[in-house]
Amino acid sequence: MTKWGAWLVGVLILGAVLWGQANPASLPNGPVEVVQMDDTVQAVSAEHVTRAIADAAAQHAQLVVLELNTPGGLDTAMRAIIQQIFASPVPVVGYVAPSGARAASAGFYILLSCDVAAMAPGTNTGAAHPVTLGGQPDQIEAAKIQSDAAAFIRTIATRRHRNLDWAQKGVLESQSFTEQEAVADGLVDLTAPNLDQLLTALNGREITRLNGEREKLGQVSAARRVVFPMSLRERALDMDANLAFALLAIGVLLIYVEFTHPGLVAPGVAGLILVVLSLFSLSLLPINWAGAGLMILALVLFGLEVKFPTHGALAAGGVASLALGAVMLVDAPIPEMRVGWTMALGVAIGFGVISMLLVELVMRARRHQVVTGAQGLLGELGTALAPLQPAGTVWVHGERWQAHADAPIAAGATVRVRAVHGLCLEVEAASKP
Repeated sequence: MTKWGAWLVGVLILGAVLWGQANPASLPNGPVEVVQMDDTVQAVSAEHVTRAIADAAAQHAQLVVLELNTPGGLDTAMRAIIQQIFASPVPVVGYVAPSGARAASAGFYILLSCDVAAMAPGTNTGAAHPVTLGGQPDQIEAAKIQSDAAAFIRTIATRRHRNLDWAQKGVLESQSFTEQEAVADGLVDLTAPNLDQLLTALNGREITRLNGEREKLGQVSAARRVVFPMSLRERALDMDANLAFALLAIGVLLIYVEFTHPGLVAPGVAGLILVVLSLFSLSLLPINWAGAGLMILALVLFGLEVKFPTHGALAAGGVASLALGAVMLVDAPIPEMRVGWTMALGVAIGFGVISMLLVELVMRARRHQVVTGAQGLLGELGTALAPLQPAGTVWVHGERWQAHADAPIAAGATVRVRAVHGLCLEVEAASKP
């Protein structure tokens, strides 16, 4: 090879390296990033998917696979996820898995919005008719909500070249589809029993991105798989309404213990942590303030039971108010996002029983005779150390005291404390026990 030929080869190699660095998406060794959505669609889900897609772009991933198993969720979170899918520079595959899973309601929209939609055998999707919060809307409002939902699914189906009519049936008629029906009706692209076979089926597949550009996938089955985990914050906040309500009740109860037994410290600290954590989680859900008001009323009734014992009447009202408030607390479109009756009644009755036990302990403490301080000396027996005529000294409660008596008392006689005046006791003669 001549000198100029060697220079030419070197320049070509350098150019290829620089081009590969400038176009990292074209490199074949990018990973496949897997994001598991095995829960209701809510704010934490949207945050997790947003971070995953951003990380996939930074890692020059070949694919993002959303593994869907959801009954649905909040419209706001669903739209935030779909916006991220549409804007993703990395192709996104929606995959309903494993067998027995579903992508219902909001999950139906998310599945159809992906570059590739796939389902495992024995799964279903659809049932996406909009459900309103806060009671039944009037006819005009219901029509507006339904029209908006239908328009959104038409936008998704049109941009992703899916069957428009059947997509609308999933929204307007709440139809559900098995994986075979979804493929036959042109809603999803393929079925695959597991992730390995899904990626094998996608090897070399040509897809159309949202902007209309055609893109050919590489040998994605040979790519490294990376499951994108939730952050610590997301794991802490990713609790359902039942768990959040239970933690809230336990936290309030621990704070109540601290107030009724001052100085323990640990229950108060633990209670504050649980209350703050549960309130953070509940703040991500649509709150019905009528339910929150009933829960606050329940706490007031429990507190009044301590001040004005009513033999459990106020506490019973607190239990009923707490249970009703818990069931009404989360105004969500699907039952899985709300506090169930079993959890509400269990926590409310348990809270009431423990509260009554604490009240009983407080009342017993109030009925006990005081044994410390000046009040604790009343009625105590002692011995006159010197004649009281009428003043002298006495030995009471293991201490020497100045004392005064209305009648003379001989030295060595037994005395009983009648009153305490500063550092002087008022005593009277008493017989030995």
